[in-house]
Amino acid sequence: MAVSASVPADRFSVTYRVFAESQQEADDRALGIALEQTVEIPRDVVPAGFVEDTVLGRVETVSQTGEGVFETVISYSPESTGTELPQLLNVLMGNTSIQTGVKAIGLDLGPLKSAHPGARYGIEGLRQMGGVPRGPLLTPVIKPQGSSAQRLADISYLCAAGGAHIIKEDHGLTDQPCAPFRERVLRIGEAVAKANAETGRKTLYFANLAGHTEDLSENATFAKENGAHGLLIMPGLFGFDLVRRIARDDQLAMPVMTHPSFLGPYVLSKDTGLSHGLLFGTLQRVGGSDISVFPNVGGRFGFTADECLSIADACRDASAPGPGIFPSPGGGMSVERATDMIEMYGEDAAFLLGGNLLRYGDQIGEAMAKLHEAIDNSLTA
Repeated sequence: MAVSASVPADRFSVTYRVFAESQQEADDRALGIALEQTVEIPRDVVPAGFVEDTVLGRVETVSQTGEGVFETVISYSPESTGTELPQLLNVLMGNTSIQTGVKAIGLDLGPLKSAHPGARYGIEGLRQMGGVPRGPLLTPVIKPQGSSAQRLADISYLCAAGGAHIIKEDHGLTDQPCAPFRERVLRIGEAVAKANAETGRKTLYFANLAGHTEDLSENATFAKENGAHGLLIMPGLFGFDLVRRIARDDQLAMPVMTHPSFLGPYVLSKDTGLSHGLLFGTLQRVGGSDISVFPNVGGRFGFTADECLSIADACRDASAPGPGIFPSPGGGMSVERATDMIEMYGEDAAFLLGGNLLRYGDQIGEAMAKLHEAIDNSLTA
């Protein structure tokens, strides 16, 4: 198949990994993707003129990368997406996501960068907001579900007083009767403010945005007005467009952390779905996330070191939309592993501290202090 040397400046492109037994089969599959993701009709009935010349996906390259494995770059016109994020995702991997043997692994927004400007704050903005000029951000996760709002606030206070950079609510804390969203936000907001007043630091509090969809805007405003500095959102449950809406809301002007709940099936298959870096890195940035949470290597979720590093790289890639954002690996952070974690992810990362932190009980502050010491020693070594 004849291929173009580069993608035209007026088109954006997606890179797909295609599994095929021959070059001809790979070529045919690439053409099938280009049709499926745009006009969704047989090639011989594509209308001549604007639809064929502009709207139809265009196969730019098809190259073999391994035994039975090919990569194809397909370009698309912004005419097929407009400026809507859901439609961009639809063109990227809509109907093709229902097929086997195709995995989306890269996205270059090209002329759509202005329509999807990325994070409001990013790494540098969050560092300024929290007064942390260097080093990884220590981010304890406040849990477990079933605790009272006051108990969660008490844990938050201990973590903030001990030097946490970000207090992150667990994604399982929503609007349950045991700790309703608004009561929880009020109490944790007060607890973090109290710790900040006592320490002179600026621990940031990210509330898990909860409620029915019709309640989300009011709940986000309530959180901002009652002590929350940022919001945790689950795009796998609420949609990437909610992330975009919150990130672009000038009245809220709050940073966003995104959580991977419900997104696992998109990446776990070898030959379908999306790559780890594309989903948890690039697409989070396109949506407007400032911090992207994902499972760390060695934990109970099975992500490999290479997959985790691909996410971190995509979060901080200078060529992606907007400023670089914090990759936030969950699991594995401890005093003993502080040096290893920094060696793997570098300073520009937000390390989640999960259930193991609860083992320290009322000594959580002392545990946080030891982590700070271990990190400082690693940074100055």
